[in-house]
Amino acid sequence: MHLPDKALVVALDHARTLGVVEGLGDPGKVLDQVIEAGADGIMTSYGVVKKYAERVIGRVPTFLRLDGGPSIYREDWLKYTEWSLLHSVEDARGLGVDGVCVMCFLGGEVELRTFEIVARVAGDCREDGLPVMVEALPSQGLSRIPDPLAPEAMASAARIAFEHGADIVKAYYTGTVEGFRKVTQNCPVPTLIAGGSKMDTKRAVLEVVHGAMQGGAKGVVFGRNIWQSRNVARTVAALRSIIHRGASVDQAAEML
Repeated sequence: MHLPDKALVVALDHARTLGVVEGLGDPGKVLDQVIEAGADGIMTSYGVVKKYAERVIGRVPTFLRLDGGPSIYREDWLKYTEWSLLHSVEDARGLGVDGVCVMCFLGGEVELRTFEIVARVAGDCREDGLPVMVEALPSQGLSRIPDPLAPEAMASAARIAFEHGADIVKAYYTGTVEGFRKVTQNCPVPTLIAGGSKMDTKRAVLEVVHGAMQGGAKGVVFGRNIWQSRNVARTVAALRSIIHRGASVDQAAEML
């Protein structure tokens, strides 16, 4: 199965590093909810696919997270000193997934290690064309990257991920349409935006997605901003209206 040209992908890989996560106590229930609501794809962990294969494989395009680092109980997000390839492309093929996902951390201690992982995975996937999604993010708290959300930094992360073999790039929205357009114009493969932590309001979520789409994004890879919402089905429907039908923020908000 393949993702459509524009896609709403739901991420469920958070518990790998966070442990207990509100809204993810029953992964099977979340999978059923978002797929029935119209999710175009799923990105998740080995354990979730292994346990709930019948709910995702052959039902919706599924991407498997292959890499990882320490849990939140040891190191903070985007400040890692260790990072590894935890599962192989053969593991992914064995589960029957439709693509794989790995990280690319720009500027941090594990930068080169993530480049090596992206390059290796891209090479291993070339044999049968298994798509490689790369989450390309500038690291935080660095003198060379004073603002991780700055268009130049995000565009560079996305471009470097492409250069190492990404078929799809996942990045953060830079805050403005013009800023994010710099990201998409410098990345020759489809760019989807990550949701990050749960946003303060429903409208904020819609505004981010609308701005990203206006800036050339091809969709989203959202987790907490979908399955931590009060009404998952309506949230998916509202986001789909922006992604697939070009709805305005106001039009999408009416669906909530």
